[in-house]
Amino acid sequence: MKIGFSSRVAVSTCALCVAGLLGLTPAVAAADGADAGGPERQRAAAADPSVLHRAGTQVQRRAGAPRVPSVSALAWVVADADSGAVLAAHDAHRKLPPASTLKTLFALTVLPLLPGGVRHKVDAGELAGMGAGSSRVGVAEGRTYRVADLWHGVFLNSGNDAVRVLAELSGGWRTTAARMQAKARSLGALDTKVLSPDGYDTPGQVSSAYDLAVFGRAGLRSPDFARYCATVEARFPGGGRWSYPIRNTNRLLTGADGVARYPGLIGVKNGYTSKAGHTLVAAARKGGRTLVVTVMNPRAGGGLAVYEETRALLDWGFAAAGRVEPVGSLDALRTRPRPGPEAVPAAAAAAPVTKGPGWAETWAIMAAAGLGGGSVALALRARSRRPRS
Repeated sequence: MKIGFSSRVAVSTCALCVAGLLGLTPAVAAADGADAGGPERQRAAAADPSVLHRAGTQVQRRAGAPRVPSVSALAWVVADADSGAVLAAHDAHRKLPPASTLKTLFALTVLPLLPGGVRHKVDAGELAGMGAGSSRVGVAEGRTYRVADLWHGVFLNSGNDAVRVLAELSGGWRTTAARMQAKARSLGALDTKVLSPDGYDTPGQVSSAYDLAVFGRAGLRSPDFARYCATVEARFPGGGRWSYPIRNTNRLLTGADGVARYPGLIGVKNGYTSKAGHTLVAAARKGGRTLVVTVMNPRAGGGLAVYEETRALLDWGFAAAGRVEPVGSLDALRTRPRPGPEAVPAAAAAAPVTKGPGWAETWAIMAAAGLGGGSVALALRARSRRPRS
């Protein structure tokens, strides 16, 4: 008797080991980047977190600092991606529909679970349930795709069809939403409520400019995420050996529809729904500094205003760097690692972080996740070689 199992079950089987790794990721990243940002990080950490919960624009300019530009968005944030310092914000924690910018959290959650080279044949059930008017990249039933192809569909075309398939491969729609919610909490993104992983308008689904900046910053620390969100063009499988070009819809990245490309832009994700309006998380690098800006729902200027308002805030952020005091930190609400069962001697505290309390458990979970990921890859490849009925 031959016992088989689906790729969906294979992925779910290693979910526990990978979930352990995902839960520890923020702590590991924080430890690895502890020195990034230097004094600015320290000043940001010292800022009162309640400031960003206040209504209106929050900024602390020093003498000679440029004035914050006037923009119409309901909420926005300008932050330093290295130090996490929030340079200025407007209604940072206002809960609003995020549209497809929520796909940044989807990618943060699911990317580590699925090897990009795995091939998968789509069945009809995986495409069921998409909302009316959903953006699509053209995923078709019965067609085989690499996981990397599907990620191109997510990042470039904001394809809800690609999100559906990836979510099914990683455990299912509801399981993915629950994992996204847990990931958001671990990153300190406490305004976000996930109900539809693709960002489709769903009653009660919200995020905030602060949370989206947290997701964008975390994404830039992932090589896969950073590569996908910076991709301008790719080819998407169309059947047989035929493929067709797809192009990133982030106009600041591509310079399309009369929007000038922003120099130094490195991603991240744009979105639009009728309830959310236009939303954008953008990151740019200039002069050794990387900024992440979130703009949610401009109220004036038409459909391209989100790009021009983001441009104005990026320009301000680079000009104001070093001339404003942080009004908060993107790390302020992040889950802190729990202390070990014993007090840490001062000498041990000064030792390299790999010798600190809790790292044995961290490496054990990372090893388990690696073994689980390898098992998933082998299982999926074996499945893809078997004839399908």
